[in-house]
Amino acid sequence: METEILENYRKAGRILAEVLAKAGPRVELGASLLDVANFVEDAIRSKGAIPAFPCNISLDRNAAHYTPSPLDAARFGENMVKLDVGVHVDGYIADAAITVDLGGHDKLVEASHVALEAALEIIRPGIDTAQIGKAIEEAITGYGYKPVYNLTGHGLSRYLAHDEPAVPNRAMEKGTVLKDGDVIAIEPFATNGSGRISEALINEIYGFSAFRPVRLPAARMLLKEISESYKTLPFARRWLKGERAEYALMQLLRSGAVHRYPVLWEIEGALVSQAEHTVVVLDKGCEVITRSI
Repeated sequence: METEILENYRKAGRILAEVLAKAGPRVELGASLLDVANFVEDAIRSKGAIPAFPCNISLDRNAAHYTPSPLDAARFGENMVKLDVGVHVDGYIADAAITVDLGGHDKLVEASHVALEAALEIIRPGIDTAQIGKAIEEAITGYGYKPVYNLTGHGLSRYLAHDEPAVPNRAMEKGTVLKDGDVIAIEPFATNGSGRISEALINEIYGFSAFRPVRLPAARMLLKEISESYKTLPFARRWLKGERAEYALMQLLRSGAVHRYPVLWEIEGALVSQAEHTVVVLDKGCEVITRSI
């Protein structure tokens, strides 16, 4: 990996760690979800970086992809809160998450955290991602819970927040062999439910798909803005400005120019915890770029 690229990843990781350390304590009973999301995203920008995706604040059974709506009035109760944050510097992305438990389920939170640490200990060039999945599954089942089987960690590349290789959260016969220079997000999810998630009929996050012909001038302008500002990275509905932005967004959805990121939730309604770090695979091991110093 070129030195300049590695430094961009490191900078993104340092900024993310700093922001996440300050955001975690803001997740408390009665606090506004929208205020926390705005704090995270504004803090990233104030440090000279850009959010790689909208701040995810997923509660209880929701595992991922919830971000507040433009006028979201929700406040934290006794929830299990997953705070998932992405930062990019010139398109080079760091991705990390923590679980803040406000409901007294410390053991479930610990299960995903310990699974993450077990995975990080064995990452090096030449390791198969199937071995990482086995370490994650064994750690979580050791606590009496299940990993979320159909969610995975993932590769990170320039302006791509989800790339190959997938990193399973369960044992598999064969995966992908990691090599020097790979950048991956390891993110175990633990649950006291079925271990499966599905898509909910809720979404506030979207992404650019392709240029499509659209008749509405406002939609053409919005498509240009999305492609230039976010490229292939996800964006939030609340980030859009202008009187006709929401109508234009619906036109783009119908045309196939943008796609949705539905909220992912546990199919039995059970609780889900999450822990995540981004690592760069290096010659003799890996560097965790999102860990607080």
